[in-house]
Amino acid sequence: MGVRKSYRIKKEDEFQDVFDHGQSVANRNFVIYHIERLMPSITVGISVGKKVGHRAVLRNQIKRYVRQTLLELKGQLPDQVDFLIIARKGAAHLDMAGTKRNLIHAFVLAGMLPQTALDTPAHSTTK
Repeated sequence: MGVRKSYRIKKEDEFQDVFDHGQSVANRNFVIYHIERLMPSITVGISVGKKVGHRAVLRNQIKRYVRQTLLELKGQLPDQVDFLIIARKGAAHLDMAGTKRNLIHAFVLAGMLPQTALDTPAHSTTK
């Protein structure tokens, strides 16, 4: 999921479909739009705008952190879901552990992970 390009939402109309028909949740650093599908696979779109980081290097780093987090959470996320992850300005200041903590929090808010996922070692209370 986190690595293979076949699991990525890339086309504008696919992004727009999830925006228009999906539900959204947000925390300080990420917004997640999600919609259930009949197909037994997860597809993901990741968006990091220029307002988040003016340098492409920084935006690409955020996307790598998000993809790695998704790869680590692959077995825990529900199947048959399309979702978009949109980074907010605060995501530019996160390291890999911070990105993972914030994404887990957003997935719990979205009901895609159980509340107990917040108690994992990767989610500490320090910031």
